[in-house]
This record gives sequence, C-alpha cells and structure tokens, in this order.
Amino acid sequence: MATETAARLRELPVLTGTAPDSSLTGWSPDPAPQFLRWLDAAVAAELPEPHVAVLSTVDADGVPDARALIVKDVDERGWAFAGPASSAKGTQLVVNPAAALTIWWQPLVRSIRVRGRVVEATPEESAADLAARSAAARADVAAGDWRLWRVIPDRVEFWQGSADRRHIRVVYSRGADAGWSVSASAGGDSIRLG
Repeated sequence: MATETAARLRELPVLTGTAPDSSLTGWSPDPAPQFLRWLDAAVAAELPEPHVAVLSTVDADGVPDARALIVKDVDERGWAFAGPASSAKGTQLVVNPAAALTIWWQPLVRSIRVRGRVVEATPEESAADLAARSAAARADVAAGDWRLWRVIPDRVEFWQGSADRRHIRVVYSRGADAGWSVSASAGGDSIRLG
C-alpha cells in the first residue's frame, strides 16, 4: 500500500528538461574530451554551476558517504577535486582510495557518472589549487592540510534522458591495456555509435 508521500512523489513530473541533440555520431574515443564537449553545451545553455558533482566515498566500516563539490579539472590524468585531508572525504580516501562522481544537469536531462581509484596530486599541485582559492576560502585551511585528488576512471557513463524512456547510455570502460572500449545502448538495447 502506497503511503501519502509515495503517492505525492509519484505525481511529480520527471524528465522535464530539454534534451539537446542526442545524436550518436562524433563521440570521442576518450571520455575526458567527450565530457568537455558536454560541459561546453551545459555552459552554452547557461546551466548554473555545471562543474558541481556529487562525490561518493566509502568509510572504514564500508558505509557510503556523499557530498557535492566542485570538479577542478578533467584531463588524461583524471577528474580532479580538492579539500582538506582532515575532512571526512580525506580520511575515507586514505582507507578506501576509490570514489564515484555523479553530475546531473536537469535542464539538459543529462548525467555523467565516473568511478575509479583515487590518487593524490603532487604537493605542488595541491598548493597551487589552494593558492587559486579566494582569501576567505583559504582562511580556515590548516597549514599543509589542503589536497588535490584525481579519480582515475575505470568507467565513465554518459546518460541522455528521453521522454519515451529510451534513455541513451554511452559507457567507456578502461581495458587492461589502459585504452578505452565504448558501448552504447538506448532503452536497454545495444546500439552503434556513428
């Protein structure tokens, strides 16, 4: 028997954004440049804070934890984010150096999911990231506590929602040779990228 809350939630509209062209041609063989293409579309559509992602980690007891943060960079080295080493995410990454990032751009009905191992950037890169923050943002950071990390993805999924529920998923999976294999599906059926 559905509760009043369940019924209320079921009545809310879904997939209300406007999906851009969902053509499956011209996809990059690497997920980082493909993300930058989608980011350019999000910026052009004037989405607020398109560089915000939810970072999910796991604590020492195996309990998942998540928080929103800013993606600092995306390139062949990985997907960068930062924060204090003494924070919950910092202590969790010491114990379990793996994470997932989830980006949701509702107005474009797009989501990007990234998961993989996490590595700490060099002290110089962490210091440069801290120095690029405003004085107010640096004020409460203890000396030597700021870290820049990168998720080195083994899987990246680009999801384009569709009102007909034939959502498009393009999944990049890292192979043993460190190269990428790419698969695509629409509504659960495998499709070819053009």
